[in-house]
Amino acid sequence: MPALSASTRQNVVQLPTAAQAMPEDALMLLARARNAAFAEAARGNLGQGLGILQDALEDEPMSHELLADMGALLLVAGRHDQAAQCAERALKIHPDHGPSLYTLGFALSGRGQKKQAIEVLSALKAGPAADSLRAESPELMPVAMTELQRLLG
Repeated sequence: MPALSASTRQNVVQLPTAAQAMPEDALMLLARARNAAFAEAARGNLGQGLGILQDALEDEPMSHELLADMGALLLVAGRHDQAAQCAERALKIHPDHGPSLYTLGFALSGRGQKKQAIEVLSALKAGPAADSLRAESPELMPVAMTELQRLLG
């Protein structure tokens, strides 16, 4: 488990991921929903993108990937409180999910919670969370480390 505060660790429960129990067709539908949501956001339709993810979450509420995507879109929109909430929900399902830790770290930083942001982003330096971020979004690793250095500096 990444180095999180005691209160955050108390709330984290390892549950099976949605992907582990889903047939291939369902995984394909989730991938399409995620892609459509990001396409809408890229066109400037953030609300529509979030709506697509919300609809998909109603079908797959235990999908840490959908929660992580929703958090990422909210983070880009500067909605730090909501981004942090999505990331925390994703981390309850998959505690070492690197992209969710990334979103949570930046959301905390954006809210001025420097100490907590350092704690979360530090979990991305090595271990399973770092491996997860490198596997799913390798381009975010240098951004996370730059933000961590900025916060430490």
